[in-house]
Amino acid sequence: MRRGLNANYDLVTFFDCLHDMGDPIGAARHVRESLKPDGVFMVVEPRAGDQLEENLNPVGRIFYAASTMFCTLASLSQEAGMALGAQAGENRMRQVAHTAGFRRFRRAAETPFNAVFEVRP
Repeated sequence: MRRGLNANYDLVTFFDCLHDMGDPIGAARHVRESLKPDGVFMVVEPRAGDQLEENLNPVGRIFYAASTMFCTLASLSQEAGMALGAQAGENRMRQVAHTAGFRRFRRAAETPFNAVFEVRP
């Protein structure tokens, strides 16, 4: 992994934004290149199940509506336009992290609205 000139961060945090990015893999890769070898990337994302059925609840319905109106459109307006949306789910977030060069990924905490992921090289 190529290390950037500023590869000296212990912690980088993203709050409710990775799913909105047109190129979330590129953004995560940049974080990976900016971290110290023992650094942590903390990602807070909407708490979503990996399957549609897991999201058919009041919170999931609100997230689907917001995703349709804001999240997916924001991503599609950018160059890569991956369009993960607010209901990307843990498995999709794990894929993004692993593709970006991270090897360790775990759900560190959750609330009814958010999941907190600890991502490490």
